[in-house]
Formats: sequence, structure tokens, C-alpha cells
Amino acid sequence: MSVDGLPMVVPAPDLPARVRIHEVGARDGLQNEKMAVPTSVKAEFIRRLADAGLTTIEATSFVHPKWVPQLADAEELYPLLSDLSGVELPVLVPNQRGLDRALALGAQRVAVFASATESFAKANLNRTLDESLAVFAPVVRRAKDEGVHVRGYVSMCFGDPWEGAVPLHQVARVCTALRDMGCDELSLGDTIGVATPGHVLELLSLLNENGVPTNEIGVHFHDTYGQALANTLAALQHGVTTVDASAGGLGGCPYAKSATGNLATEDLVWMLHGLGIETGVDLGRLTATSVWMAAHLDRPSPSRTVRALSHKDQ
Repeated sequence: MSVDGLPMVVPAPDLPARVRIHEVGARDGLQNEKMAVPTSVKAEFIRRLADAGLTTIEATSFVHPKWVPQLADAEELYPLLSDLSGVELPVLVPNQRGLDRALALGAQRVAVFASATESFAKANLNRTLDESLAVFAPVVRRAKDEGVHVRGYVSMCFGDPWEGAVPLHQVARVCTALRDMGCDELSLGDTIGVATPGHVLELLSLLNENGVPTNEIGVHFHDTYGQALANTLAALQHGVTTVDASAGGLGGCPYAKSATGNLATEDLVWMLHGLGIETGVDLGRLTATSVWMAAHLDRPSPSRTVRALSHKDQ
């Protein structure tokens, strides 16, 4: 979608020709809602996101309902999406039991959720950092044995609300451990949104030095300090081509109270299209989808692009 020929396409040098958006709104976004969203609404949300051109949509999490009650309907939701063609539907699996549930429904892409810090590992996983990695190892191994693609999320890569600054070598250790287990892809999470572009570039370079190639890295920025797009651009300049984002800017982190919403998919798409980078996403349909979901959630979308484009339609 363009508005009066906007954004004007002005490519910048040394950027990828295409970016794959890993849409997390249906999982990471909705899990933070105070009340559960009906399963039928979740399914329709995912279908609308697919219709807007998103081809990787994280659908749900097979975590115990006690911990994330908003996603307690995973077994009910996932089969409702079985007829979506050309769309990858990764799911989060916290342990062997979660993997069993996902595999039983035919999931072909799963994700484990690790931490770069001891404090967040204890808060989110109730384990030490090394204990959590030990739990993930057999999960990743079995998933790979079943021919399933595995993503490794690493939270608190750029800062921690309890520990403050996180040493880069500490993040690299967790990333290389996950890769050595067999993770196909890593997502670097700025869970509390404190990263800045130089920090992003330094971590990416260190990971490369530790044997993690850029094509196996995705980035997941929160916009707490308004840095998400700047950090994304830095990652693109380094060669990253997978960017996590959440339609309408939904989400945060239930275990890190200072974490605000994810980078809004619409804001990301506006920037990428202005740079001449292909996404396959129809911004008009995506914006309409976020406006639709905001109505179900009974609040406006925090995405600046959604607000701007929906205002023009009034």
C-alpha cells in the first residue's frame, strides 16, 4: 500500500534485497493480554495476517496453561489453521511435554526460549541458565530427529532489569550452546528495549567470530526507548534478513515489567518498503488487520503507522 506515493522508495547501499518477517503477534502479542482472546478470533487474526502476505506466523505456545493461560487453547487453535498453504506456523515448546503436544498436531517448526542471564532464567523458567540449557538439549535433539525446524530464542541479549548490562561474551555463550544443540536459527531478543545500534553491531560481529553465521540470526527488538527501528536498520546493514515483529505492536514480556511492546510489523514494513526492500506484505491489509484486532482488544494500536494510515482512511 502507498499513500500518495508514500513512502517514496529510496534504496540505501549494502542492505538485503528481501527481508523475512517473523510475525509474533498471535503468540508473543496475545500472551500478554489480561484476558483470553477467543480461539476463533485468534484463528481469524492469523488468517488475516497470512492474507496480508506474511509467510511466517508464530501461532501459539505449548506451555502449561497455568503459566500462560491466554494460550491454553493451543490444541484447539492449531488444527483450525491446517489448511493455510504457503505459511509456516512455528510454535513455542518449553520442554519435552510441550514438544510432544506440538508434534502430535503435526507442527513442523518449533522454538525454545532461553535466557542470556541468570536472573531472567530463574524468573521465566524457574531454573539456572545452565539448567535451562540442559532441559532444552533433548527437546532440540528430538525435534531434529523428527525433521522439525528449531528456532532458539535468546532473551535479555542487550540488558536485564535485574542485572543491568549483559556482557557480550555471556550472550555469545548461550547462542553457541543453542546452535551446538542443533538450533537452525537464533533470535536475539532485546526484551526490555535498551539496545542501541552500536551494541547490536558489536554483538552480531562477536557471534560471527564465534562461528554463528549471520544467515542463522534473527533479531527481536522492543521499542521501550524508541530504538527498535534504528536497531533493525543496524542489523540489516550487518546482513541480517530475518526480523521479528508484532502486528499492531502487540506484546511485551510478562516476566519483565519494564518491557513494552514489540516492534510493530507495520512500522517495520513502512521502513523496509521505503528502502526498496521486498517483504511480500500488503501494508494496507496488514493495517486493516491490526485495526480489526485492536477493536477486539478494545484499545487503539500503539503502532504509529497503523494510527497514521487508519486516520487517513477516516
